[in-house]
Formats: sequence, C-alpha cells, structure tokens
Amino acid sequence: MKALSTSRKYLRWLLWPGLALTTAGLVAGFIDTWSILPIVLLIVGLVLTLISLVLGGFGYRSFWQSRSTQAGTNALLATVSVLVILGIINFLAVQYGPRIDFTEGGLFTLSPESTAVVKNLNQPVKVVIFDSTLNPNDKQLLDSYRQFNDQLTYEHINPIQDPAAARDFNLSGEGREVHLAVGDQKVFVQPLGTQGLTEQDLTNKLAQISRDRNAIVYFLQGHEEFVIDGTATGYAQAAAALEAENFTVETLNLDQTATVPSDANAVIIAGPQQAFFEPEVEALEAYLNSGGSILLMVDPQMDPELDSLLEAWGVSLDEQLIVDTSNTGQIVGLGPAAPLVTNYGAHPITEAFNNGRSFYPLARPVLIEPVAGVEATPLLLSNAQSYAEPLSETGELNVDTQEAPEGPFNIGVVLTREADKSSNTVSEGVSEEVSEEVSEDISEEDAEEISEASNEEIPEEDTEEIPTSQIDEEQQETSSEPEVEPAADIEEAAAGEVDNTPTKETQETEEEDTSEQQPEDEPADSSEPSDDAEQESRLVVIGNATFATDGLFDQQLNGDVFLNSVTWLSDLDDAILSIRPKEITNRRITMTISRQIVVIVLAMLVFPLGGLVGASIAWFRRR
Repeated sequence: MKALSTSRKYLRWLLWPGLALTTAGLVAGFIDTWSILPIVLLIVGLVLTLISLVLGGFGYRSFWQSRSTQAGTNALLATVSVLVILGIINFLAVQYGPRIDFTEGGLFTLSPESTAVVKNLNQPVKVVIFDSTLNPNDKQLLDSYRQFNDQLTYEHINPIQDPAAARDFNLSGEGREVHLAVGDQKVFVQPLGTQGLTEQDLTNKLAQISRDRNAIVYFLQGHEEFVIDGTATGYAQAAAALEAENFTVETLNLDQTATVPSDANAVIIAGPQQAFFEPEVEALEAYLNSGGSILLMVDPQMDPELDSLLEAWGVSLDEQLIVDTSNTGQIVGLGPAAPLVTNYGAHPITEAFNNGRSFYPLARPVLIEPVAGVEATPLLLSNAQSYAEPLSETGELNVDTQEAPEGPFNIGVVLTREADKSSNTVSEGVSEEVSEEVSEDISEEDAEEISEASNEEIPEEDTEEIPTSQIDEEQQETSSEPEVEPAADIEEAAAGEVDNTPTKETQETEEEDTSEQQPEDEPADSSEPSDDAEQESRLVVIGNATFATDGLFDQQLNGDVFLNSVTWLSDLDDAILSIRPKEITNRRITMTISRQIVVIVLAMLVFPLGGLVGASIAWFRRR
C-alpha cells in the first residue's frame, strides 16, 4: 500500500511531459507534415498523460475536492478562455480587419493607379503564380489587391508538382512566371526574377484586360507576305498568340483602303516578297509620322522598296547574310546560316530575356545611321564570331570558317521619334493623290457628275468623318467649269445631305463652330488636341521574317521576341501607367573598424563588469 502511494506520487508528474509531448506533436503535424516524428510524439504524449491521469491519483474524489485543485482548475479554465477569445479576435482581424501601413515609404500600400484599376474589375480574375514556393512579399502584394475587390483571387502552383498546369499556360524557361486567368483567356504578366512580382507589371496587365476596346494590330497583305489564316505556312501561330494576349488581329490591304485605319495600334509587315507602290509607301509614312507603330520583318534577297521610309529613320537593310562561325547554333541543331542570338539590347522588349536563346534562319544585317530626332537602339545582336557573306549568283552561301569575325551585327533594331504635328495634312495629301491617280482619265464633265452623285450617296454614319472643307477642295479640284457653286453654297448642300431635317439653328451653330475652329490663315488641322505633340512614332526592323513562322514561333524565345515587340509597339505598357517602385529607407549604421572595436569592448567587457562590480558592492554593503 505504501509502495502504491509512493508510485502514485511520482506518476502524477508524468502529466507535464505528456502534455508537452502532445503539444509538440500537434504543432509539428499541423505546421509541417504528419510524418513519423509528429505521430510518435503525439502517441507518447497521450500515453503519458493517460497514465498520469489514471494512476497518478487524479481520479480520486479527494483530489478534485481539494482547494488547490479547484483553484488550479479555475486558473486553467480562465487561461484557456482568454486564449480562445484572443484567437477569435486575431482570426477576425486577419480576415476582415483593416490593414494599416506604418512603414515610412508605404511599402505595403498600393499606388492610387493600382487601387483604381483593381476596383474597376468587373469580372473574376485569377493571378496564377508558378514557382516552387510562394514568396511572402508576393503574397503580401496580392493580399493588398484583394482587399479592394473580391473579384481578384490568386493561386500558387508548383510547376514541377503540376506539369499539366504548366503546359496549359505554356511556361517557358525555368517556369517561374506569373499569369492571369480570365475565363478561358490566359495572359502572361512577367517572369519571376530576383525582385519577385512587381506592382507595375500586374497593374498594367489588369488594366489591359479591363479595357473597353482591345488593341488592334493589322497584318499587311498584298505583297505576298506571310498569311495568318493557316492556309499555308505563315503567321497563324503568331496571330493566335496575339489573340490570346487580348489583341484584335485584322488584315490590311492598302490597295483597297489607301490609308492605314485610324484605330490601328500597330501594323505588322511580315516578309513581303513584292515591292510596295509609291502611294502605299506614302500611306505608311503618313501613319508612322502621325504617331503610328510598324513592325517590319524582311528576309534576305527581298527588296520591298521601302528605302524612302527607312532612310528617314536612318535604317538600311544589308544585302548580305550573317554567318555565325561560333558553332553555338549546333546546340539546338542549327547551322552557321542561322545565327543564334543570346545578346540583346537594353530595351523593354528584351529586358527579361537575360541570356535566353532565339534564332533567325538566314538573317540579314540591319544598318543604322544617325538621324536627328531619331533614337535608335540595337535589339538583337549576333555573335561576335560572325561575318557577313553575300549569296552567290546561284543563290548558294559559301561558308568559310576561317573568315575573320566582323560581328556582332544588328539583326533587329528599335527606333523612336516624336510624332509629326502636321501628319494629318500629309495623310490627306496621300489620299488626294490616290484619288487623283484613279480619276486622271475621267473627263471634267464626268468628274463633276461623279462628285455630285457622291455627295448624294454619302451614308449618314460616315458623314462625321468627312469635313466640309475637304468636300469643297475635292469639288473644286475635280470641276473646272466656270459655273461652280460658291463654297458657302456647297457647305450648305453638304450639311443638308448629312442631316435630313436641317434647321436654321443647327446651321448657325455649325457656322459658329467652323469660324471658331478655323480662324483666318490657319489650316483646318490647327484645332487638334495638343496631346498629339507628345505622341511617339515607333519602328522595329528585323532582318528576318522566318523566325516567327509556324513551327518556329514556339521555339526558344522566338515567339517572345515577336509578342514583346508588338506589345511595345502597341504602346500598352507605357500608355497605362508607370508606378515608381517602393524603396526601403536605409537605416543601417556605417561604422569604422575602430568604432566597431569600441562597441565590442563596451558591450562584452565594460558594461558586464560594471554591472557585476555594482552588484558586488551592493551585496557587500547589505551583508
């Protein structure tokens, strides 16, 4: 009996290690994984706790009736209650509570531009992050977006553990990327570098998918360019990739339209094999001068006769071919006539490429000459171990591996300049020249009849785009009869044709508007907004068009070069906003070696010894 009492006394103390082991097992299992160690800790802890409760005397009535047990139980219940209440408060604060950023630079606060964009999301948008682990800073940024709109969600996917999802989003390179999923549409945001997810890239992509109108790009046709309809090897994959990036893709034939549509964000000229007519070149020049953007890709031995356009930008296409003798192309099964590019210029188009590979079968050098007002940037550079070789008369390329290197050569260049304020006048001149060429053989009487018939057949929806001043000029040019109506009568007639129910008030209002918008000795274009002066004309010239054709588009970085070029030309990234990155204030103290020694001596010797001496003196006096 005495032995049982003694053993019960010691078994009672097993309660504390049992609770400790049980807690350790639960914490390890929930935080990490339920491996063998957490399970063993949990089982051992529960066994010790059960032994202590059963054999330690806790089951006796005298134990529960003792005053100490009642006081301890009350204290335990009070402690547990406080912890539960604090846990509930913390949970509610995390889920629904406001977030306050106390950092000096507002590191965890979205910019006003980002806040406005995310608030205007009217459809579910999911941010998909492909990485081995979710960066806490990226999670913090995404949570900042989510607090303004529940339509925005995010998901982290490990591309190694879920290769099917990686294939679904067409991951490239290391697979560390960020994408947006909007319904069936998938939009690439950015690669994940050392800086992680950036607010500027994410906000710009969110703004793009929230636009009322998609960016429109036109593939020029009519000169045996590569087709985009899939009927032959061409740019079908490229067009599909643009549509996946929320672009509207159309074809354009300048023989039919005479001018580039005003809604064009960019015009793509992919591998023309026939020469352009002079009016077509003038139409492209007018579009480019008015702030337009053109992507020109020309294969060797092809002369589209765009010299007048390119010379104004200081660009010329060399007739030779680039031969790469470094043998780097053999890594991907390419010969010396297909330069493998790993050197890219410092430009937004290629800033994320690092040393990635793209190749250009049969590429020609793109030469640059300085031109006032034009900013030229090399985009694609061949290997330094390369030289230029002309084709023989039979069309064969003689490769000499012993040839002295002349590289690197520019395979692609980017050019920008300020848009021309008088570009609209030029555009009107181009259209007038085209109309004059078409009607040069028509007699004066027939021209007068045609002009009168055209005034009667103008659709109501198109009349807003035809100024009355232009109608006057065309009528005066096509008719040389002395009985020509005065300009004022023609204006009234045109106004009457536009509006079926003209009134005196509307006519007076139109006359007032015309007098206000067109003062004396000023052209009709002088009332255009001053924002045109801030527009930028953009041109990308690549000495190869085959690199982005079907079958090669998804190889290496070829497709990225094409897509990034079109995106930049469309002015999507710059047109939305430019968010300044948050900067952390440097609060570190820079100390010299002598000061570091002083701090170490004070912290390790002086202060501890001083405290010890002071305590010894106090003890000695109170002894």
